[in-house]
Amino acid sequence: MGWHDFWGALALLLVLEGILPFLNPAGLRRVLLAVCDLTDAQLRFAGITSMLLGLVLLYVVRN
Repeated sequence: MGWHDFWGALALLLVLEGILPFLNPAGLRRVLLAVCDLTDAQLRFAGITSMLLGLVLLYVVRN
């Protein structure tokens, strides 16, 4: 995996991140307000869960 793959992955991330605000900006605002109400522990759990799911998906796709 080289820099080309890294920049490609980053570009895809930006495209995917832009879908929700483009299609439903009001929904995104509601989600962000709900995230503000989460505790630090809940945010950390969501973060580690997201990272682990991403690693599993990357492993499955690459093998």
